[in-house]
Amino acid sequence: MVVGLKTLANKQEDVLTIAHNQRLYFSALSAAAAATLIGYDSAFLGGTLALPAFRREFGLNRQTSDKVNTLEANIVSFYQVGCFVGALWAYFLGNYCGRKIGLVVAISVFIIGAILTMIAKSTLGLTPIYSGRVLTGLGIGAISNLTPIYLAEISLPAIRGRLVGGIVGFWINYGIAQNRRIQGPYQYLIPFGVQLIPAGLALFGTTFIIKESPRWLLSRGRRSQARKNLSWLRKLDEKNELLEKEFCMMEQSLSEINDKIGHSFWGPFKALFGNRSMRLRLVLACSLFMLQNGTGINAINYYSPKVFQSIGIKGTSGVLLSTGVFGVIKTLSTFVWLLYIVDYVDRTTLLMTGAFFGGIMMYGIGAFVAITKPLEHPSSTLSYASGGALVMFYLWTICYSPTWNPTPWVWAAEAFPTHVRTLSQACVAASNWLFNFLVVRSTPQMFSAMNYGVYLLFGSMMMLSVIYVKLFVPELRGLPLESIDKAFEHHFSAQQFTVFKSIKKNKNRNLNNV
Repeated sequence: MVVGLKTLANKQEDVLTIAHNQRLYFSALSAAAAATLIGYDSAFLGGTLALPAFRREFGLNRQTSDKVNTLEANIVSFYQVGCFVGALWAYFLGNYCGRKIGLVVAISVFIIGAILTMIAKSTLGLTPIYSGRVLTGLGIGAISNLTPIYLAEISLPAIRGRLVGGIVGFWINYGIAQNRRIQGPYQYLIPFGVQLIPAGLALFGTTFIIKESPRWLLSRGRRSQARKNLSWLRKLDEKNELLEKEFCMMEQSLSEINDKIGHSFWGPFKALFGNRSMRLRLVLACSLFMLQNGTGINAINYYSPKVFQSIGIKGTSGVLLSTGVFGVIKTLSTFVWLLYIVDYVDRTTLLMTGAFFGGIMMYGIGAFVAITKPLEHPSSTLSYASGGALVMFYLWTICYSPTWNPTPWVWAAEAFPTHVRTLSQACVAASNWLFNFLVVRSTPQMFSAMNYGVYLLFGSMMMLSVIYVKLFVPELRGLPLESIDKAFEHHFSAQQFTVFKSIKKNKNRNLNNV
């Protein structure tokens, strides 16, 4: 984790360098533990639903495939419903209660939900799991919004926590499947219970270690407490010159925001939804998350066992091993983006490149399934053809992870000015969970009805993304705020003119032919 920090400063001012200190490290670590929950909860459920003990306990092994598909879709999608509501709830929670208290409340709700899932058994049915997943989703939705805001305000990156959580989620299920001594309900209760470990650490850290965001305190007029908290975080005396300069910059930034939107609660809403340029940016940001979900990533995250079975991977252990490798490749690829790509390659170039080559990989997987029909010709060993499809799937992961996995989040953050960024991020995060819900709710039925067509659909969505990004998404990397406004006006106006001119020309041609 990066501990040496550079405080937020514009390019016209000197950059302030803050020394290493344990307080800042533990504050970031506590918040990152909350971010770990996001990755873990998106990774472990698909493998848990595939565990034999879970299927026996709740009678899934005695149901028709259509009934099982519906039950699995319900269990997974109830979580997304909670996440959608939680992402919007976090905006109000973070503004009224603060970042620290907001995180404490969100993590507490998550823990209650996790406990509910653990009391589920055959006599109670799936009701505790449904209700527990809604509550864990509510907590995760809020955490997914509040954690990046808090870490940004104390100047530490937020992505690492959720990456680590994803690896843990995939591999725990594989470890349990391999350990033959773990039988009965414990086989599926352990993955549900593991959620409580990072949640407990995060709750302890956010309650007893971290301080409230100085920026939020300052926005509430609590100037003295804001200075004390900033002094504690930086481990510098309140009268230190560096601290004083940073504090003045923070005050100036908030003053500029208040000049633009005022002090009322509805100010950011008016600024975001009452301005045509801001509405356009919001539509574009949300559309990127629609296309991100259209790549198939969340179908794979939540139903990875079903995905790997469709290409001929046999047995619970083999399927879960494949999902574990998928998690490792996804994480390593995203770290490559974080360390070597994000600051050097244009956002739109990343999106178009990842979509094009990822689409080719998806077409290849679809062609393999269509030709070999692995589900109709089961084999006890992994065939060369299935091995080739597995390699193609991992190549797709390498195409997707450093491009479409993180880039929409970065683009969405860059697209909006500071005075509407918190609200815009809440809306964007909610849209992500909404599209996530639509995908995961329909995935089991899609695999049953479409078979290889699912991969062709995902591939086509990725190819469509290339065209969409080229036509409508302006490049924002490295642009100062004033240039971003011009970039939207110039890029979209030019593309809009070209598209509408073409439509009008075709319309006139058709009228002349009548």
